[in-house]
Amino acid sequence: MRVDLFDYELPEKLIAKAPVSPRDSARLLHVPACGRFSDRTVRDLPSLLRRGDVMVFNDTKVIPARLMGKRGDVSVEVLLHRRTGEREWVCFAKPAKRLKDGQEVIFADDFKALVLGRAEDGQVRLAFETDDIFAMLDKYGELPLPPYMQRRAQETDKATYQTAYALHPGSVAAPTAGLHFTPELLKAIDDAGVTRAHVTLHVGAGTFLPVKADDTDDHVMHAEWWHVTPETAVLINTAKREGRRVIAVGTTSMRTLESAGKSGTVGAGEAETRLFITPGYDFKIVDALMTNFHLPRSTLLMLVSAFAGYEKMREAYRHAIAQAYRFYSYGDSSFIERCQKT
Repeated sequence: MRVDLFDYELPEKLIAKAPVSPRDSARLLHVPACGRFSDRTVRDLPSLLRRGDVMVFNDTKVIPARLMGKRGDVSVEVLLHRRTGEREWVCFAKPAKRLKDGQEVIFADDFKALVLGRAEDGQVRLAFETDDIFAMLDKYGELPLPPYMQRRAQETDKATYQTAYALHPGSVAAPTAGLHFTPELLKAIDDAGVTRAHVTLHVGAGTFLPVKADDTDDHVMHAEWWHVTPETAVLINTAKREGRRVIAVGTTSMRTLESAGKSGTVGAGEAETRLFITPGYDFKIVDALMTNFHLPRSTLLMLVSAFAGYEKMREAYRHAIAQAYRFYSYGDSSFIERCQKT
């Protein structure tokens, strides 16, 4: 498909630069399988759920992945993207062209890395001289907020740009649908008879990048690592057999479930995925999706258009703009139900 089909104009004032407080006071656009849209708040979510639903959350944890260092006299900015070994990461770097194999990048006296060479899309492979990369990132790193926020991370972002259930460190961007959940909302979901399950997908920096190709067939997704436990696989497969809904909280949970469930049954394990979901995709696992409003020409906008239908999502985004919903990572959310095939 042509990428420009997924373009739209968004007023600057609707780009959320900071979250609402409390988290669950954000607005929620209900996009039903059939019928009219309705404007709600995230606190209304339990009323949209059914007893027996399985709701799947991504329990990844955002790491302070932006580092400032020196290669000799040259200042270097590094954004960790994907872990490829115990000490090795693929990273975006500025200026990447000034980094050569075997050179050392110094972030602090006790925190250094060796350049190992190039990776895809001009990225750089670094080997860090530490046994505890996450401790060093907590000490010297900075949360990499999305570029459209046009600001550096502040102290408050350490809490607000992290889900309430974040557990496994490795993401360089938040699974933003999950940012709306509070302990009170999670309890209300439990009280509604809904089962909560977790998967892990470490979100890469590629989520910030627009699709530069003119046609979706020419776009190459960055790889992202996922993990599904045996317990989660059993919960989901049992729900599917019994005709109960599986609800993905965020596009990262959806891509994990669809990657692990290509056969129609979710398999436990871990792997990397480059799954690129565009209109025409045959969804095997997910029946409903909670997700924020995504950037123009982005793979995530293509994903939700595949899930709900291209024209319906065009209409939903027009409605959200007309009703002044807040967009992107710190913005409002939507609950999208998929038409079931007969």
